[in-house]
Amino acid sequence: MTQSIRQTLKRVFGYDEFRPAQQEIVECVLAGNDCFVLMPTGGGKSLCYQLPALLRPGVGVVVSPLISLMKDQVDALQACGVQAAYYNSSLSGAEARRVLAQLHDGRLDMLYVAPERLMGDDFLARLATLPLALFAIDEAHCISQWGHDFRPEYRQLGELRHHFPAIPIIALTATAEPHTRKDIIERLHLGGARSFITGYDRPNIRYTVVEKQKPLVQLREFVQGRPDDAGIVYCLSRKRVDKVCEQLVAAGFSAAPYHAGLPDSLRRDVQERFLFDKVRIIVATVAFGMGIDKSNIRYVVHYDIPKNIEGFYQETGRAGRDGLPAEALLLFGYGDIQVARGLIDKTTNPDHRRIELHKLNTMVGFAEALGCRRRVLLGYFGEQPQEDCGNCDICLNPPEMIDITEDSRKALSCVFRVGQRFGAGHVIAVLRGSSQERIVRLGHHHLSTYGIGADRDQDYWGSIIRHLVQRGYLSQDVGDYSVLRLTDAAWPLLRGERPLSMARPRTRTGPPKAKGGTIRGSDEEYDRDLFDRLRLVRKELAERRGVPPFVIFHDKTLVEMAGRKPQNEGELLAINGVGEAKCRSYGTDFLAAIRDYLSAGR
Repeated sequence: MTQSIRQTLKRVFGYDEFRPAQQEIVECVLAGNDCFVLMPTGGGKSLCYQLPALLRPGVGVVVSPLISLMKDQVDALQACGVQAAYYNSSLSGAEARRVLAQLHDGRLDMLYVAPERLMGDDFLARLATLPLALFAIDEAHCISQWGHDFRPEYRQLGELRHHFPAIPIIALTATAEPHTRKDIIERLHLGGARSFITGYDRPNIRYTVVEKQKPLVQLREFVQGRPDDAGIVYCLSRKRVDKVCEQLVAAGFSAAPYHAGLPDSLRRDVQERFLFDKVRIIVATVAFGMGIDKSNIRYVVHYDIPKNIEGFYQETGRAGRDGLPAEALLLFGYGDIQVARGLIDKTTNPDHRRIELHKLNTMVGFAEALGCRRRVLLGYFGEQPQEDCGNCDICLNPPEMIDITEDSRKALSCVFRVGQRFGAGHVIAVLRGSSQERIVRLGHHHLSTYGIGADRDQDYWGSIIRHLVQRGYLSQDVGDYSVLRLTDAAWPLLRGERPLSMARPRTRTGPPKAKGGTIRGSDEEYDRDLFDRLRLVRKELAERRGVPPFVIFHDKTLVEMAGRKPQNEGELLAINGVGEAKCRSYGTDFLAAIRDYLSAGR
């Protein structure tokens, strides 16, 4: 059996070796057992059910939450020569009948369906008459109230075990802390399932947090050095999505907006243009992403702080699915936290409010970390790395601690002198000696704290006040115009009885990636010029076939081609990601491009 599994892995998908835990999971499902799989995005979850579906008799039924995700996965399988289809509301009547005919004729290896379609009485009765290989429940965290993306329609899936007691069920997710894992297993009645927890670490992603100051400038600085890369910029509100996207477009970037307030047709068009590399940057709310199977997203930017670590992890995980280097940038501003807390405080369910506030506080803890960020991130999910990651901003550039005791006393004193009735903007204006009409009208230009901070800029004082709020020396009432007030803890600091330090604020978003000829990708030395040429070949083939470029080959496969420079079909088949069907379909074009490149003496 092991030989058959490996032969299928190579013949269909073009891989010589399994990733961690994949073979064990495949063998478990092949034996007819239930499985729960927690594996990071890009870790190869799909293969864990696709291979058993090909090797077990019958059709593999895959539950997927989004129509767009089904289409991408079916396109990718068909490119590998697999008989796959989806059955959902996007199909016309004739198309739906054709898929059902293929299903009943035994001509499908895999069928992708939405949970509500699967659990309809008519469809369940139809499946009961057919040989079934397995049920795969993708994005299984959607079934849990503890999950960050709970979907009520997933709840019915718990009935599958009752309807099909002999068919193996494999539930898969990339994001589930212990409460969510327990809930998934209970709701799907998978008490006897084997659990495979391969970990959350995505070592190819570099995590960076910078203090949010002039965020549009910071964002433009970040994307400017990455003009050829695909990226996603997440914002908390639709209004901000539109504003940020307009600014990027006005600055000459290839960007498009995506949020639930746009017409369905426009959202579909934006997503398709992004998948086909016709637009480089998507500016979006969290409504965008789960349905994206695009492997060559090189960065994810959070323009606003996410409400929980699960969402942050899931969204940043959309970068670097191909295993090549990727970046996750968070612009961290305390004002965003206050807005998020204000929204959570409006929640009427006290238990839900408590959970959400706890999750937001852990997200803030990640952003405020002075040690390895990956340790904080993985620790939330119950993992304890033995050493620092070496691939986050803290590890690469440890923060410089500065003494802010005297400046903190100035800020606290100014808050007190203005009567604890104003927000940060007014306090900073007084500290810096502003001649604003309002300050003069209120007589605040006569205060003892007026102008005592004129030697520092506004951004510096903003950092000081945010730090005082974060450390509990000041409170900020978001429901009362963000008025600042001293807490009991402020008085010992104000009297000079204790010191205070903070990390020097970071506002730079990091240098652009290196350019040039032969550079390092992940573990493969490759020729960048040849890689770019192969990307053009892939793009032309994708447009001809009407599929996204990554369906042809992932960037990682092109990197390996650009490193090894195969000269014939045998050498091409030795490249990871080149199976027999893809070699037959695309091999001639890529081999010709490589030969032309080499003959030109490059």
